[in-house]
Amino acid sequence: MSRRKSATKREILPDSKYNNPVVAKLINVVMWDGKKEVAENIVYGAMDNLKKIAKDGDELAALLEAVDSLKPSVEVKGRRVGGATYQVPVEVRAARQQTLALRWLVGFARKRGERTMKDRLFGEMRDALNGQGGAFKKKIDTHKMAEANKAFAHFRW
Repeated sequence: MSRRKSATKREILPDSKYNNPVVAKLINVVMWDGKKEVAENIVYGAMDNLKKIAKDGDELAALLEAVDSLKPSVEVKGRRVGGATYQVPVEVRAARQQTLALRWLVGFARKRGERTMKDRLFGEMRDALNGQGGAFKKKIDTHKMAEANKAFAHFRW
C-alpha cells in the first residue's frame, strides 16, 4: 500500500498478438527473472491449445471467460479491534479481482503435474472454464471464508 499522497497506477500496454491488456498482464504474471519472451511463448502456446476447445475457436474470449470465473467478489481482511484480530469480509475492487484471478491461475498452474508450463497453464484455464481446478477452489474457499465471517462485517472500515 502506497504512503504517497497520490499513488498512480502504471498503464499496462496491450500485448502484441491479441492487443489485449489482460493477456499482457497474464504474461507479466507468468514471467520469471525478466524473461518476457519465454513467458510470451508459454502464454501464446497455452492460448493455441485453448483455441482447440474454445467455442467458435475464439481463444481470447475463452481466456477472458476463464479469468472472469476466477474473480472473487469478496475476501477477508484482518482487522485488529481491542487486542483481537477479526477476519472482516470486504468487497474486492475490480482491479484487484483481476489481479487475484491471474495470480491464482498461474500459481496453481505451476503446481500441476503436466510436463511443460504451457500444458499446465492450459490445463488450469480449461479447469477454470469447467468450474474446477485449484484456482477455482481457491475462489470458492475465499467466498466461504467471507460468508463464515459475515458476523464481523460491522468492523469494516
